[in-house]
Amino acid sequence: MNILVYPRFFIFLCLLSSSVTKESPPIVQVYSRTPGYLGKPNVLICHMSNFYPPLIKVDLLNDGKVMTEATETELSFEENWEYYMTKYIPFTPHKGEEYTCRVTHMGVSRLFVWEPDT
Repeated sequence: MNILVYPRFFIFLCLLSSSVTKESPPIVQVYSRTPGYLGKPNVLICHMSNFYPPLIKVDLLNDGKVMTEATETELSFEENWEYYMTKYIPFTPHKGEEYTCRVTHMGVSRLFVWEPDT
């Protein structure tokens, strides 16, 4: 009887691992909570979704310097085992400053720039 259980369990593990081992880079959105007007307090948000595996590092930057007081949500996943998370920080954008989100997934870093509305 045990001989039949182990092969079934092994087949289950193989099927499970083959369905979740695909590598998928994150879809990244950088935006502000309210319209982004210079000189007006706001919240800078960087949302990453649809990525796997869940090995990700996210930094919010002001002119290339890490904004250390940012808050990060818990890493969560969808039914298809793709992950999502959000990092955010209160900020007041000023003319001439660049706000970016640096996402490193699977050793590859990419920068995403926040664009003000004015």
